Order: sequence, then structure tokens, then C-alpha cells
Amino acid sequence: MIRFRRLALAALIPAAALSLGLSIARAQTPSPAPAASASSSPAPSASPSPDASASPAATPSPAASASPAPAASPSPAASASPSPAAPPPAAAATPAPVQTADPFGQETTLEPKKVVMIKGTANWDSAFDTLVDAFKALNALLDKQGIKHAGNAMIVYTSTDDTGFTFFAEIPVDQDPKNLPKDMSIGKSPEGKALKFVHRGSYDNMDNTYEAITNHLDDKKLEAKDTFIEEYLTDPLKTAEDKLVINVFVPLK
Repeated sequence: MIRFRRLALAALIPAAALSLGLSIARAQTPSPAPAASASSSPAPSASPSPDASASPAATPSPAASASPAPAASPSPAASASPSPAAPPPAAAATPAPVQTADPFGQETTLEPKKVVMIKGTANWDSAFDTLVDAFKALNALLDKQGIKHAGNAMIVYTSTDDTGFTFFAEIPVDQDPKNLPKDMSIGKSPEGKALKFVHRGSYDNMDNTYEAITNHLDDKKLEAKDTFIEEYLTDPLKTAEDKLVINVFVPLK
């Protein structure tokens, strides 16, 4: 579509220039003055009445002025002076600020937080559904006891293999929940030095992010611990999966 519009514009430019040139040429050619009268109107002859005694001679009609009618002034030629210059184009609008790139491999220090957590296992084929179910269970407990979140939900991966992984789903809190089920507990989130990366998009596409993280660690010759953390900046229970924004923290040895 853009190419078509450019071609159409290029075709219109010569035609518009030709039309403009003809208009200017016509404007610069003076209009011819109307021709002056070839001769003055002849005066009618004053013929005497046949009976001069009966009536005085008719007074001859005054002759029309022998002076020819003044020629009409020729129309002034169109001004040949060029048209006034077009006003300068308006100043370009201030461009929108460029969005800063997401951190990738940014050094940071994780601060420990009090969390309520649940331990689980998952297969890669149903990984995201398993994580969502774990968050639902934690939210149900907190909502029942009227306890608000004190931070973003997190997943802490404790081990992985080709078929699946083990994890803790964690939600930061300011107070201890009561009557915890057997699979839930109160603890602290990971702490210490880590590298921060950002993933945007679906959980299924995180393979690309983790491959980039692995390449980054290899290039920098950095050694990571056997765990990594995902902090969900968007609520996975309410956000479309392809709209997720997740901070990935890789603790370093």
C-alpha cells in the first residue's frame, strides 16, 4: 500500500507542475486592448425645408463630435512578479520519546520477602496451567482470610529436566496466614546477587528468552546457581497469556 501511494504521488507531481506552468504563462500574457472606433459617427446633413417662407429653416442637427471616441485604455498586463513565497512549513511535531529497552542481564540484588508458598511439580506440556492452579490456591487462602498481596507473585524453580520441573509458587504478604494446608507454608523469597532479564509474551515463548539468557551467561563467562525466579508483573490469573510481562532473575554463584 505504501509503495502504491508513492507511485501515485510520483505520477501526480509532473501533471501538477505542467498545469501550474500553463496557468502562470496565461497570467503573464497581457490581454489585447479593445480596438478604437475606426471613424467618428458622420454628422447628419441639415437639409432646408422645401418651403423656406412658410417656415423657418429647420435648425440643422448639431453634428456629432468629429473627435473620435477615446480608445479604451489597454488592460494592464498581469503582474509578472512571482507569487509570494509559500509560508515555511510548520515545525515538525516533537517526536514521541523512544521507549527504553527492557533490562537484559542487569545486575541487581534480591531482597528477601515474607511469602506464603505452595510446592508443586509440573510437566512442560501443561506447565502454565499448573502454575495458574497454584496461584489460584494461594489467592483463595489469602482472600478467605482478608490478607492482601505485598508484592508480585513469583515462581521459584528448584529443579528441571526434559519432562518437567519442581517449583514453589510464592506470594509476598505482610502478615502470616492461619490454618495453612499441608502443602503450603510461610517462608522467605530468594535473596542475593542476580541478573535481571525481562520476558514479554506467552509462557510458551519463554524458551527463546531462556536461550538468550544462556547465551548471555556463556558470553560473560558467568556461572548461575541451580535455581531461577520468575516475577509476574502482570497477574497471570487476569492477563491474556500472550500479554504477560515477567522479570526473570538468575542468581549467580
